Amino acid sequence: MNATADELAGVVDLFGGLTRPELERALSEAAFRADGQSVDESALEAAIDDALESFALVEYERRVDDDRQSLLVAGPTAFPSVPEHAEDVPHILDIDRRRFDRDALGEQVYEQFVDAAESAVDADDDDRTRHLLDVSYDVEAWAPVDLASERDRLEASLE
Repeated sequence: MNATADELAGVVDLFGGLTRPELERALSEAAFRADGQSVDESALEAAIDDALESFALVEYERRVDDDRQSLLVAGPTAFPSVPEHAEDVPHILDIDRRRFDRDALGEQVYEQFVDAAESAVDADDDDRTRHLLDVSYDVEAWAPVDLASERDRLEASLE
């Protein structure tokens, strides 16, 4: 089973957010329900990395008791769609829906965006810079953040 970025976002959105191992397990369950298929772990890791790079998924660090937990959350560029055979996965995994502070999530995504913008500018990667310019508007619509100064920086690097 190969999942698109939007399907990955759809699965994590069923739960509010999932850790990487939980997402892998959820997709494995969905693949098994779809005629006993399996998940290619290296392809899944690459798909998650691509979804993170495109901001279809974002990472959210939260404190649970005395531990920190990193969750994958549907991001600002995602159009979450639940893959076939995955709709019952929440009942199978028995993971309660996760809720989190949207302001804190927005701040973390802001920081991730700034890091991505710095990397694109430092690498003189015009394609990535143009992509991030588009993403900046999605992030602002999705979270209570202001990326105007980052947009100015990205635009200046393209001149």
